[in-house]
Amino acid sequence: MQILNAGMRKLRIAGMQRDDALNLSFNAAAVNPELMMRAADPGIGHMDDRTTRRSLFASASRLSVPGDGGLQLDMPFAVPKGAAMALDLPAGLHDSLANAAAWRFLCVAEIVNFGPLRRHLGAPRADCLVLDVADRIAEQIPSASLAVVGRTTLEFGFDGAGVDDLQTALDRLQLVFEQAIDLDGEPHRVELVLGGAAVPMASADDVRLIEEAEQAVGEARHENRTIVRDLSLGAPAFDRITLIRDLGQAVDRGEMFLQYQPKVHLRRQEICSAEALVRWQHPTRGLILPGDFIPAAEESRAIGPLTLWTLDQVIADQKMLAAAGHDLLIFINISGQLLGDSTFVARACQMVKSGGARIGFEITETSVIRDPDTAIAHLQVFTETGITLAIDDYGAGLSSLAYLKQLPASELKIDKLFVTQLTSSNRDPLIVRSTIDLAHALDMEVTAEGVETQAAMALLSVMGCDMVQGFLISRPISIGAFQQFLDEDRHLTAAADPRASFFRPASFWKSA
Repeated sequence: MQILNAGMRKLRIAGMQRDDALNLSFNAAAVNPELMMRAADPGIGHMDDRTTRRSLFASASRLSVPGDGGLQLDMPFAVPKGAAMALDLPAGLHDSLANAAAWRFLCVAEIVNFGPLRRHLGAPRADCLVLDVADRIAEQIPSASLAVVGRTTLEFGFDGAGVDDLQTALDRLQLVFEQAIDLDGEPHRVELVLGGAAVPMASADDVRLIEEAEQAVGEARHENRTIVRDLSLGAPAFDRITLIRDLGQAVDRGEMFLQYQPKVHLRRQEICSAEALVRWQHPTRGLILPGDFIPAAEESRAIGPLTLWTLDQVIADQKMLAAAGHDLLIFINISGQLLGDSTFVARACQMVKSGGARIGFEITETSVIRDPDTAIAHLQVFTETGITLAIDDYGAGLSSLAYLKQLPASELKIDKLFVTQLTSSNRDPLIVRSTIDLAHALDMEVTAEGVETQAAMALLSVMGCDMVQGFLISRPISIGAFQQFLDEDRHLTAAADPRASFFRPASFWKSA
């Protein structure tokens, strides 16, 4: 077996251990067919022996093998010449796939009828179903790199010329698995749900790609159909121009709306503030998230009016919540482009003063680096106006202590990149703990973003983190649902029992 070269791009699977991961990727051309093993022979045992189990996983080409601590996924994301011929693609598309791989795809395949098959085949044979699935995916997409991420789940990645290539590949796989396959001499249908995410090479974000692919397969499972998510930022050029044109009219047409995500103070066990997040419900494209339209707004200079509209809405919502007995500090995100705009700074300060609301601004360190003298001066104006400042996404960019000590901020938010791996990584806890200590030394409170498990929240509390924000508490929700969330102290039940969200009434989610 030939280990794939060190030029592969490594993706981390959420919740897995880096150091303990057994990382084995195989070249299909180098695999000895005699090593292709299956559990059909009862003499193979009950597969309790880890060596036997690993040898079975190793039998499938290009599979990363789970070890004691989890899995690390090697994904070369390269389309060898002629590999696209295995797909049933439109005429003329094969050459473009082979010669112009401009997009990166990551897909998740999940066996949904594993339970019935296990009862019929027995646990030892059922444990190898994922390998049968891997074999057939490899036959249809020879260029794909595959990884076993569970007894019922595979991830596979490959490249293409456009999003249509991903949809075509998944549609083809769906047709293949609609037919019964031979399992030890008996025909059985293996039912799959498929979800995938696509991103242009130029703007690839591996972490987001994994997250979106996982969400896509979850949506596919719920809707019983293949789901593809396009993570492009307005490409191609014509699409970006159209997006910019529509963005200029979106506010006037009432297409923009806000959602709120609460932050919980760990020691006081109460919601102390919230982050306002702007969303765009496009009449034809559907929901567009900030990561897709904010760059277009900055490019077209529409970011100023959009931020002022957001600020106006947040001031009104904050006053409404205060009148209902929930006087919370609400933060909005401020683009780095606006920190150098004196006209925006003056207008924002005037709105906050006249509105009489408790408002905070979240800024990133990288936004300050563009023009540090002007940015720091304007941030000082904000604080003198009574606006609370928080440093957002700390650790995600090029953090500089030289700038950090000059910023008049009272809160530092640790990026979710470090929080989501907190209980499964050796290094992330060290980074998080040292960041908390540093922030406290600079008289700042610390918020951990992306908290999704009770274990992570408990560890953050022990480390001295002040506040947490994430799906464990609540996803971003509308102002009406947020007020109901506050009225019923739902953060207490959500943090105490991760299943609590399943017992919320239908009216709550409809209002969200």
